[in-house]
Amino acid sequence: MSTHKHIDRVCAAVLALTLILTVLFIQGKSLGLEAAPSALGYEERLFAAGQVHTIDLRMEDWEGFLETCTNEEYQLCSLTIDGEAVESAAIRAKGNTSLTSVAAYGNDRYSFKVEFDHYDGAGAYHGLDKLSLNNLIQDNTCMKDFLVYRLMAAFGAAAPLCSYVWLTVNGEPWGLYLAVEGIEDAFLERNYGSAGGNLYKPDSMSFGGGRGNGGGFDMEALTEDFAFSDMPERPAEGEGRRQNGGFPGGGMGSSDVKLQYVDDDPDSYPNIFDNAKTALTDADKARLIAALKILGGEGNIEDAVDVEQVIRYLVVHGFVCNGDSYTGSMVHNYYLYEEGGVLSMLPWDYNLAFGGFQTADASGAVNEPIDTPVTGGSLEDRPMAAWIFRSEEHTALYHQYYSEFLSSLLESGWCDALIDETAAMIAPYIAEDPTKFCTEEEFETGVAALKDFCTRRTQSVRGQLDGSIPSTTQGQSENPSALVDCAGLDLSDMGAMGMGGGPGGGFTRDASGRGKPSELPAEENIPAMMPGETDFSPPQEDAGRPSGNTGRMPEQFPEFSASGGGNDGMTSLLLSAGVLAAGLLFAAAFRRRR
Repeated sequence: MSTHKHIDRVCAAVLALTLILTVLFIQGKSLGLEAAPSALGYEERLFAAGQVHTIDLRMEDWEGFLETCTNEEYQLCSLTIDGEAVESAAIRAKGNTSLTSVAAYGNDRYSFKVEFDHYDGAGAYHGLDKLSLNNLIQDNTCMKDFLVYRLMAAFGAAAPLCSYVWLTVNGEPWGLYLAVEGIEDAFLERNYGSAGGNLYKPDSMSFGGGRGNGGGFDMEALTEDFAFSDMPERPAEGEGRRQNGGFPGGGMGSSDVKLQYVDDDPDSYPNIFDNAKTALTDADKARLIAALKILGGEGNIEDAVDVEQVIRYLVVHGFVCNGDSYTGSMVHNYYLYEEGGVLSMLPWDYNLAFGGFQTADASGAVNEPIDTPVTGGSLEDRPMAAWIFRSEEHTALYHQYYSEFLSSLLESGWCDALIDETAAMIAPYIAEDPTKFCTEEEFETGVAALKDFCTRRTQSVRGQLDGSIPSTTQGQSENPSALVDCAGLDLSDMGAMGMGGGPGGGFTRDASGRGKPSELPAEENIPAMMPGETDFSPPQEDAGRPSGNTGRMPEQFPEFSASGGGNDGMTSLLLSAGVLAAGLLFAAAFRRRR
């Protein structure tokens, strides 16, 4: 009988515990509690390393879809990913210049964006909501995006997961693509937990700010308004880096896309807020504007920038020389993440990296000065890079990270090994790819040029760090003889702006002239194993999760993965409900005993 005397106290305690858990669930972040990043499941499936995955895309009217791809409108499709069916997904073509280039070349090998949650808000592939399928255009190495994302991840910068896929359409082969994790909800949860901040993809509306920042991009208008022939002449080979300011105003982007502070009015930042990937409040906008103000020099930079993450991002970004980016003349192809008023940068679209964007100057790319990292305007024009050089402490940290990056991932042989293993893995698929943009010989030449570039770039950056090579544009102009010799390196071997999709290239055509894939490659033509023992055979339906290696990832820079215990808000909510239900049942049981 003594138990029922305390039943009210027991119920009160249970209710109090439930209330505490609910408060932590709702207000945990304001109390200093951080949500753990989640392991969602797709990471170890579609993005398992060391193999080429398979995706079969099924649509009722594929030819009709191709005819309207430049409209970037979603259409219903189903997919089979590594033997697992995924129904009711949405697909559209994607890209800026790559989208218009494919159409201009008379080719149908578009890049695609897949949304698993487009028709059903709860739809997902093991937690993945968005997926890009990149067509590898203007990239004879077929691995620029892949390599950069792996370098970013290995160096501890948040980056999308990626893997190669053999794409078939209604059972017929279409080609080798690079699958890239969409930087949206699933990415945010994987890296920052469910209580993360806000995501933006800043882009000037006139340069591809439509659906997916690709709609409305007009390459003809671009070349008319900013004729490349009007750009300043490049220095002769060996005379140092090209001059900044290739476009009027130091780049084509608007001030908000450059992350410059204008004023406190949100309407002054349309190319940021109109391209938000998360729902915004007025407080969110005010917080980001305040961060931009500090970024411009009015305050303590640590209050507005995730110093370590941004430096790691800029180190890898600077090493790979991507002019089609925030630091280049177009001022786009990046994501901006803000949480608690602190900003960080996320990488996107590197198919024109390694000097492939508007340059034939191998020396200018290989010797690109690390302390003048903006190629399309002045350094102060890009405050997200300029802040590093306003402080000796931050500049020293930047140089320290650059040195660590070189020693751990380049000079150690890690990068060369990854390139070799990846080339061996995808070569048989390139040989049989019916829609590829380059020949097998061009692929082999491109891979060799990529390794050569990385070797010479490493030599140049190491020299810039130790002072034997000037690390600024002015210094290189005054002492061009100190630069790394680039004789014999042709950047176009790796692919470049305006290349790809021409006649031939392994792309057969029907009587109408439309691109049409050839027969599925004979299975005996695709060996089961390549040098380095990298398994790339398509997984069987009953094979379960695919397995693979990580390409000898250095221990001090593991593959970036915030795969915590999945301790998200839903878990807290369910736990609260469970405790409350148990308490009520407990109370009811003892009430009956009375």
